[in-house]
Amino acid sequence: MTRKSPAYCRVIFDNPPLNLMGAEIVLALREIMAALEADEQVKVVVFESAVDGFFLNHSDFLGKLEDLTGIPQGPTGLEAWPDILARLTRAPFVSIALIRGRATGNGSEIALACDMSFASREKAILSQWEVGVGLVAGGGPMARLPRLIGRGRALEVLLGSDDIRGDLAEFYGYVNRALPDAELNGFVDALAGRIASFDKWAISNTKRLVNAADLPSDVELSAGWEACMTSIMRPAAQAKIKALLAQGFQKVGDVEDRLGFYAGQLGQ
Repeated sequence: MTRKSPAYCRVIFDNPPLNLMGAEIVLALREIMAALEADEQVKVVVFESAVDGFFLNHSDFLGKLEDLTGIPQGPTGLEAWPDILARLTRAPFVSIALIRGRATGNGSEIALACDMSFASREKAILSQWEVGVGLVAGGGPMARLPRLIGRGRALEVLLGSDDIRGDLAEFYGYVNRALPDAELNGFVDALAGRIASFDKWAISNTKRLVNAADLPSDVELSAGWEACMTSIMRPAAQAKIKALLAQGFQKVGDVEDRLGFYAGQLGQ
């Protein structure tokens, strides 16, 4: 986490080469969330990546699942990852996802939990790929996407398990806007700086009232996490994940670059 000003922070994902998400990133984000919530000066937080080609990627399937499931529940009573996402959505500050590269699985989920998201037209790829390998997503996209893009398009994204490029993501409403890559940083920085100059009481109360109108319940988020944990242990999912690993999954190369394509081939 870095600060551009007392009111404007940036959280940078930096886990090369693929920005995979393991338990250590969940623990780090948990600490960052606690610090941000306790800081009365913070008004805007931008999430971005230092890893070329990846915003935030899917979970690390070579890590120990118990390292993740063993993290205690958070203040919301939800498990660690959905707890972070729920707190981000309800936080008194504004959260913005700056998406350049892949936002796959967990990356898509944190973008959906942010208040706004802006994507590189040329380089952003969003994906909820889980159904393609026999999984259920655990970070709440089934609860958030229908409210954002409508039921039919949400089912297309979730059940199609394919890569969604920046321009289509903008058209669907998956992100606020897709901008030319050369303009993305400047646009987000200007918007974040503008909001950071406003009164925090007005920001937090406006966000609170918008949340009251359209926010998934903890019950919905909890159900998704439980289904995700159940799905990971299913033999069908384990077999498909092993098949992807044999093709180069979780290594730099074509499988990670075109994960939607390879997930679609597993059932052929």
